[in-house]
Amino acid sequence: MAKKNKDLTKSAKSVWSEFKAFISRGNILDMAVGVIIGGAFNAIVTAFTSILMSICTWGVPGGLSGLVTVLPPASASQRVPSDITVGGESLKQVYTAIEWVNLSQEADFNTTIAGMYTKHGASYYYNGAAIIDWGAFINAIIAFLIIALTLFVIVKVFKYMSVKREALKAKALEEYYQKHPEERPVPPEPEPAKPTQEELLTAILEELKKGNGDPTPKQ
Repeated sequence: MAKKNKDLTKSAKSVWSEFKAFISRGNILDMAVGVIIGGAFNAIVTAFTSILMSICTWGVPGGLSGLVTVLPPASASQRVPSDITVGGESLKQVYTAIEWVNLSQEADFNTTIAGMYTKHGASYYYNGAAIIDWGAFINAIIAFLIIALTLFVIVKVFKYMSVKREALKAKALEEYYQKHPEERPVPPEPEPAKPTQEELLTAILEELKKGNGDPTPKQ
């Protein structure tokens, strides 16, 4: 029993040591830093995209979030309930655009009705409706392009700096060897070329001829 407990303790220590070595690797730490910086950069890109699209959609009611398309109802669940009315008018007639200001001024408006709608831009739409949110789609595309372009530039700069650094190191090393030629390592001798398959077959055939002698019969 004591030996079994000792083996379990030893195994646990071994697992912990491997885990500690794993999380202490440079690549893991670099990845963690990259994830944190990426999250912060994503917030910057999102804010910049929102500002850019707000300027581009200045004339659209509600800005970027107002770029929505309500699809025709395909089932009963996507239709506005006919028994819910606001000021005696059926909400079916105001399905695609429901102004918050107008609704809030009606006496029959309450939190129950408000909870059935979601605001997109300056209008409220029924939650059961099928809606294409063009604003979110455009925002995602622009954010993707900005992030992709930024990463492309970063990778290009990193590669350029890496090549430049290696070239400087090689230049400095060559200058050092010119000053201290005795320390220049001797280049390894090239290995002899291996015979090809045809050359091996030809050599084998020659050996067979030598071993068998002249096969021509004597008179």
